[in-house]
Amino acid sequence: MELDPAYKAMLMSLQIATVCGYLLGSIPFGLVLTRLAGLGDIRKIGSGNIGATNVLRSGRKDLALLTLICDSGKGAAAALLFTHYVGVEAGIFAGAAAVVGHMFPLWLRFKGGKGVATTLGTLIAVNWIMGLSAALAWLVMALIFRISSLAALVALLVAPLVALFILDAPGPGWLAVFLAIIVWLAHHANIRRLLRGEEPKIGQKKKEDADAETPGI
Repeated sequence: MELDPAYKAMLMSLQIATVCGYLLGSIPFGLVLTRLAGLGDIRKIGSGNIGATNVLRSGRKDLALLTLICDSGKGAAAALLFTHYVGVEAGIFAGAAAVVGHMFPLWLRFKGGKGVATTLGTLIAVNWIMGLSAALAWLVMALIFRISSLAALVALLVAPLVALFILDAPGPGWLAVFLAIIVWLAHHANIRRLLRGEEPKIGQKKKEDADAETPGI
């Protein structure tokens, strides 16, 4: 049976949004910026992560901040561009794909960051109240406990709760649920260390540990 042309056009737009979002999200800004600054391969220090937390371990706070801005910005850009030019659903797909691209970039053999900054940027772009609630939760937890991974995990629980039960926004809410699941799974080693009381604090040098992964955003 022939699909309705409007439905086919919608599917095509969602596919394009997903591919473009993934490609934008897969740009490894942490790796690019540290190499341009002459620091070499950020994957060879600390946790080996390409996110801002590991860039901070290089001693360059300016590069860590710039990485944070770029990583969150690519998620926001993907969501905003496709929301503006195509529609809300396309924006949600593009934002989700940007997070997946950051976590599993084709160019780095699918070994990327843990997606927190890109997730926050996406959530703010899709629904600013939900996104800012999550960002505020991250900031409060980080200021109190100084543990990046704990702040991230709490923030990603706050987002879907705000969207689904306070704002009654199912589209952004289920996006937040999906992103929370994949980012929590990426933090499995951090969760184990949190339970053991061994998780490093923000800016703290991590012990050399063959199986350790520090919290990356």
